[in-house]
Amino acid sequence: MTARLSRRRFISVSAALAVLPSSTLATAPAARWRGSALGAKASMSLVGVEETAATDVFTAVQAEVARLERIFSLYRPDSALVRLNTKGHLESPPPELLELISLSDSLHRSTEGAFDPTVQPLWQLYAARASKGETPSAREIGEVRRRTGWTALRYDSKAVSFTREGMALTFNGIAQGYIADKVADLLRARGLSNVLVEMGEICALGRNAHGNAWRAGVATPDNRIIRRLSLENRALATSAPRGTLLDAGNTVGHILDPRSGGLARTWAVVSVSAERAAMADGLSTAFCLLPRAAIERVLPLYASASLEVLASSENNGRDDR
Repeated sequence: MTARLSRRRFISVSAALAVLPSSTLATAPAARWRGSALGAKASMSLVGVEETAATDVFTAVQAEVARLERIFSLYRPDSALVRLNTKGHLESPPPELLELISLSDSLHRSTEGAFDPTVQPLWQLYAARASKGETPSAREIGEVRRRTGWTALRYDSKAVSFTREGMALTFNGIAQGYIADKVADLLRARGLSNVLVEMGEICALGRNAHGNAWRAGVATPDNRIIRRLSLENRALATSAPRGTLLDAGNTVGHILDPRSGGLARTWAVVSVSAERAAMADGLSTAFCLLPRAAIERVLPLYASASLEVLASSENNGRDDR
C-alpha cells in the first residue's frame, strides 16, 4: 500500500467534517488560504483581514507547518519521527515531540490502552496485505504485536528510544490536531481572534465573517450530514474507521486496535470537541475502539472535552449518543 497514512487520515476526517456557511447577511472581510499539512489538504479563514494584507501571516503559517512536518512526518526521511523509527532511538528530541508523547501517554493510560502510537507496525502489516487483496492471519498479527506496546517506549529530554526491536511510532491519530493547535496559537499571538484553522482537524477561534459562531457539519463517510453544531473558541475532531478503506473489497478500515490487533468495528463516526484540537483528535481516535461504557468513564477525565457524535456501525451511521 503506497498511499500515505496522513492522507488517509485527512480523507476520513474531511469526509466527516464540512464547514457550513452562516445565513447572516452582514459580513466582514476575510482572507482565505489553502495548502497542505502532513500530506493532507489544509485551509484557513482569517476574519477582519483583507487578502492583500494576509501574505505575511500565510507565509508564517506555511513555515510553521513545514517545521512541524520535519518533526512528525512519516514520509520525510529527515523528520525526527522517521529517524526515531529507523534507528530505534533519537537523541535531543524536539520539545514538540516530547509534548505530543506526553499527551499520548495520558491518553493511553486514560483510554485503557486504546490510544497507542506504537500501533504503526500493525498498520504496516494490514496495509501490505491489503495491497495484495489479503488480510493478515492471526499468527502474523500476534507476531507483529510483539513489536508494539507503549510501555516499551522510553523518553526524556535527552532521548527517545524503543526497548523492542522493530518498533515504530505514528502520530497520525493526533498530530493533525496538534498542528491545528500550533497554527491557531501562532495566529492568536499575531492578534488575530476570529479564525478558522482546518488541518485535518478544526480549531475555531472567535466568530466567522458574519459575526456568528463558526458552523460545522459532521457526516458519515458517504457524506450524509448527521449533526450540525456551532464552534466558538473550540476545536473539533472526527474519526471514521471506514472513512478510508485499505483494501479493494472495502472491508479493512484504517483504525486498528493495538490491544488485540483487530479492526475498529463498533462505531461508524466519532466526533469530539475540546479546547485543544490535539486532545479532541486523540480522544476521537481512541473512542472508535471503546464501548460506550468505557467512553463514559474516560470523558470526565478531560474537563473540556465533549462527545458530539457517536454513530453506530450497525445503525446506518445514526448518531447514538
